Amino acid sequence: MSNSQPTIGFFEKYLTAWVLLCIAAGIALGKVAGSGMQVIADLEINTVNIPVAFLIWLMIYPMMVQVDFDSVRRTLLRRRLREGAVGPQLKGLGLTVVVNWLIKPFTMAFFAWIFFSKLYVAWITPELANEYIAGAILLGAAPCTAMVFVWSYLSGGDPNYTLVQVSVNDLILLVLFIPIVQLLLGITGIAIPWGVLVTSVLVFVVIPLVAGYLTHRWLMHAKGEAWFKTQFLPKLKPLSIAALLLTLILLFAFQGEKILANPYDILLIAIPLALQTYFIFFLSWKGGRWLKLPYRTCAPASMIGASNFFELSVAVAIALFGLNSGAALVTVVGVLIEVPIMLHLVRISRRWHYT
Repeated sequence: MSNSQPTIGFFEKYLTAWVLLCIAAGIALGKVAGSGMQVIADLEINTVNIPVAFLIWLMIYPMMVQVDFDSVRRTLLRRRLREGAVGPQLKGLGLTVVVNWLIKPFTMAFFAWIFFSKLYVAWITPELANEYIAGAILLGAAPCTAMVFVWSYLSGGDPNYTLVQVSVNDLILLVLFIPIVQLLLGITGIAIPWGVLVTSVLVFVVIPLVAGYLTHRWLMHAKGEAWFKTQFLPKLKPLSIAALLLTLILLFAFQGEKILANPYDILLIAIPLALQTYFIFFLSWKGGRWLKLPYRTCAPASMIGASNFFELSVAVAIALFGLNSGAALVTVVGVLIEVPIMLHLVRISRRWHYT
């Protein structure tokens, strides 16, 4: 086995079992707590739930600590082009841009149209089908930002490349999200919830990035590189996994009553969303292999398009169609199924690890 192959710890080895247990525990907690969960759900800033944000921060921080900021600076300035270090990363960024913005929104709309308007015509009304399609389009037009750090970290991706990739994606999101949604929904005058976007980027990217930079800089000087890599970093991984599992419990607890009340509808919605997620991942992975990207670039490049910026999607769905709309339900289901599916894709990536 190559030394670059990430090792699988106890919790990661049985992660599927932990995920299933956390899903069950979350639904049970939501059922038992009932309206009491609403108190925690209401702890939010610009629709970003504070407890969930804190847990996601704990997931992202271990990835940020690994970032070699001098390497990122050299990469952005193209100082290592002659060494061949920038080439694969630029190819990876190109793949990400093409898949995220020229392919994913349209394949999501296609899957939604096929299932909700055609295959499910006997079970849902045309009006509800249109709302479900709208919710799926909102998910497809908002590729992942924060959580890709977690998927990259768990799959052994390059933290430097992941940071650059997310930064580029955020900049493109500011420009293309509204036009793509307008095009696919045929709705004009959409106002992007800037508070949601700014808060999410600040909480999920800027704060952990600054914390990671300060930690990395201080420990490298105080303890040295060997201690940092062999002692400090291994201790962070269980923290990230624990935060991930607690996030699952909270998310499913928030939606426990809705899941139990509408299990059939949620299953119908989950099928096309899951197919879209796997399709985009495998398309990106094959594209990365075709471009001869190294594994540590290919893995995060495949993960970012497969997952979604669900905070933004949920907020826009509620603003456009209402809290109890079919569109809002689709974005919520996207949240619920994303973590288990992305963890499965992490396992697939690790199984397909190459040098």
